[in-house]
Amino acid sequence: MNMDWWKDLWRALGTKPEHAWPDGVIHHGFRVVLLVGLVLLMQVLFPVAAVPDFPQFERGDVPPQDVIADARFTIPKSEGELEAEREQAAQTVAPIFRYDPAAEDTMVARVRRFFAHIDSAVARPETDLERREDVRTLLMAYGFQVSAASLDMLLERQNRMLLQQSLERAIRTELPLGVVAPADYEDSPNPVWLIVQEGTERLVPRDSVHREIHVMNRAATNLPPASPAGMTEFQRLSIILFIEGSYKLDRVATEMAREQARQAVPENRGEVARGERVVAAHEQIREREIERLNAYREHLIATGQLGDGSRAPAVGMFILNLLVLSLFGGLLYFYRAQVYRNVRHVLLLTALIAATAAAAAVVGGTGSPAELVPVAVPALVVAALWDGRMALNLALVLAALLALQAPFGSMTSRVLLLMGGGAAALSVRVVNRRAQGLVLGVVIALVYALTAIGLGLLRGHEATDVLTGIMWGAANGMASALIAMGFLPVFESWTRITTDQTLLELADLNRPLLKRLSLEASGTYAHSINVANLAEAAARAVDANPLLVRVGAYYHDVGKIKMPQYFIENQARGRNAHDQLDPRRSAQIVKAHVHEGVKLAEQAKLPDSVRMFIPEHHGTHVIAFFYDQAKKANPDAEIDRSQFSYDGPKPQSKETAILMVADSVESAAKVLQDPTPENIRALVDRIMDGKIAENQLDEAPLTMRDITRIKEQFTTVLTGMYHHRIDYPPARLADGGAARGDGSGLDGTGGGGTGGSGSDGTGGAHAPVDNRITDPTAAGGRG
Repeated sequence: MNMDWWKDLWRALGTKPEHAWPDGVIHHGFRVVLLVGLVLLMQVLFPVAAVPDFPQFERGDVPPQDVIADARFTIPKSEGELEAEREQAAQTVAPIFRYDPAAEDTMVARVRRFFAHIDSAVARPETDLERREDVRTLLMAYGFQVSAASLDMLLERQNRMLLQQSLERAIRTELPLGVVAPADYEDSPNPVWLIVQEGTERLVPRDSVHREIHVMNRAATNLPPASPAGMTEFQRLSIILFIEGSYKLDRVATEMAREQARQAVPENRGEVARGERVVAAHEQIREREIERLNAYREHLIATGQLGDGSRAPAVGMFILNLLVLSLFGGLLYFYRAQVYRNVRHVLLLTALIAATAAAAAVVGGTGSPAELVPVAVPALVVAALWDGRMALNLALVLAALLALQAPFGSMTSRVLLLMGGGAAALSVRVVNRRAQGLVLGVVIALVYALTAIGLGLLRGHEATDVLTGIMWGAANGMASALIAMGFLPVFESWTRITTDQTLLELADLNRPLLKRLSLEASGTYAHSINVANLAEAAARAVDANPLLVRVGAYYHDVGKIKMPQYFIENQARGRNAHDQLDPRRSAQIVKAHVHEGVKLAEQAKLPDSVRMFIPEHHGTHVIAFFYDQAKKANPDAEIDRSQFSYDGPKPQSKETAILMVADSVESAAKVLQDPTPENIRALVDRIMDGKIAENQLDEAPLTMRDITRIKEQFTTVLTGMYHHRIDYPPARLADGGAARGDGSGLDGTGGGGTGGSGSDGTGGAHAPVDNRITDPTAAGGRG
């Protein structure tokens, strides 16, 4: 059994429908399944209720006639309102305190035990120093921080007895009156407490209940006026540490009473009788009227008084959802065939629509404002990966799709969905770096703000409602931008699409690979910059991607880093590394820069759209100079032409085709003896005609009109680069290039003796160095 069947199926579902079943059954059928799946998902996320002809109003509308109730119904409170009222009711319940008669004996026992421990500590040591240290250690164990005066006072037995008696009298006096511990007092902020004592209940003001301060004050009156220093302070600390409340908070009983109060809060705001007016005619709809209408609608649905119980509404909604989503599918099929054919692209679009619908269902189900629907996220992603036109179409489809669903059927929701998605689709054009993603959020937030203001003025919304809409819109805009830009690298990797943001980052000349090229093959680096300028201008003229061409030009010759000395632009004058090599070996070295370039591009994780410039910019050209050398060396031998040809492929896109020609033209223009506009035009024509004659442009989508415009741009740019300069007198040239006769002009562009450059843009490998070969069609050096 063939275990690779799933690979064949994937290819059939992907970009080559010719591998599918007859008539593209799998290819198109898979996309139909995704479409129907999305429709079914909408049915699940937004269940359809049979509510024909029920009046649909939103805030600010003015109904033309009264809406009269056909049945009695109640108006429920919202969950938030009901919860708030229940908590308020619970807080009004007085905390329950119970009197504990044993608290008095418990606190007295604590005091006696404490002073017994001090007596034992004083009695054990033999010296005063040891006695003081033992007492200090004991006090610290209890939590006392006492001064030296208080410590001296405790060493006297009479003082200890006086303190103990004073504390016990205060406890016996105050606790029977009712004292609450500090922790229970702080946990019960209610102004009134319920005291349960000896079977009776009474409500008392919170501030009237005694606390530890009352015990302290009573104990202070029990001390003699001439008491030793530190005694009063020590007594206060003792009460704080040993206090036992005789009024104890009954937390269980208090919580039960509060829960009863919560449950006693009515769940309904009111009731509307049959025949009573729900909303009045010719009066503006406010929040109160919206609540009454929603309650009436829910009551009719719950009691089955709307609709006939058939599935017709669900079927109708299925048809409408299918039609709306089919509009976008038709757009892809007829106008974005490349997207439609690519299964990865279709799956991503499906996932974006599904995720947006799911988020909208959460927003609608929770009653949150429509500003929180993340319709901007898919629009931003599509605009970044493809373009704003396709993103705007998607935003319109999503707005129409969600507007069909019950939570978003109002005019306000429809406008917000439309404006949020539209703003996101068109705002991507203002961002040039991924780091500027917050700019997208600001643009979207601004559009939401203006929409909220416009709707507020139109519908008569309160200023607070408008401000709330602005805040939610701003939050949505910023969050959408962060989410879309954060996940964009993942989407790029999945779709294998390189966005302009990524290209701009790759165009940074300080990136490691370009930095290496500038340091290790400076001549190639300068050549790449010139080619980039030339190719970008041509790309703009034929509606290609100028940024992609520029970046591709930067990296197209990075493979020369491996052996830079074998390429003419990096060679020192008078030295040519090819002179001692066999032509076949030289050809292999020149060809190898393509393979090395692909390896370096993979290591640098360059995207496929940039990487393809490396092999395609040479196509399947023959390295003519070395091929001719090999034939001259062995006239009678049959030379394998493939050994002297690049492996290709030929250019597959406008961008790589432009680069191929620009690479050759830039190389040839440098050795042009007299760079007049006429000679430059003739050179460009000759090179372009050579590419066409060699069938190198056959697989690129270039028209004859494109070729004409490309040649015009090349001529214009090169004329500017190599315009005529004044002739300096020989005396002023000193030891300059013209005086030496080495063929290099003052501007470094090359003069008469710089040697050949082939029609394929490779340049003479041997000739430019020693002037022994001047054939302008020789090939090999520049590569």
